[in-house]
Amino acid sequence: MSDTPRIVAIGSDHAGVTLKNLLIDDLKAAGFEVLDCGTNGTESVDYPDFGYAVTEAVASGRVWRGVVVCGSGIGISIAANRNPAIRAALCTSGLMARLARQHNDANVLALGERLIGADVARDCLKEFLATAFEGGRHQRRIDKLSNPPA
Repeated sequence: MSDTPRIVAIGSDHAGVTLKNLLIDDLKAAGFEVLDCGTNGTESVDYPDFGYAVTEAVASGRVWRGVVVCGSGIGISIAANRNPAIRAALCTSGLMARLARQHNDANVLALGERLIGADVARDCLKEFLATAFEGGRHQRRIDKLSNPPA
């Protein structure tokens, strides 16, 4: 991870709030500033609201990266990817998170609290934050994601 302070936006629904809070502590311990986009309790809420809040912060440039969490990670990753500036990757291993950054220039990490444990989530976050985009042959594919055919 870089010595430059970077801001990470993080948000979850009720099914991801425990993991979200654990990752906030890890981010702060690693020296990152955190924009907590909610939720902050276990009362049922709608995951798109929190996915959209994180992706708006990333797309606007207010933050460097984003993390979204729900029970499976599926719904909130779909919500995150509705924003054309976002490349959210649902990851279940550190290797997936590293490849999402290296090959896909993912700018949002999606996790499922009910499907992966804290150790796997931490490994995903570590790899996601520490890995650079390789560019090269991957850039033309990213360009196509940013400008899909009509």
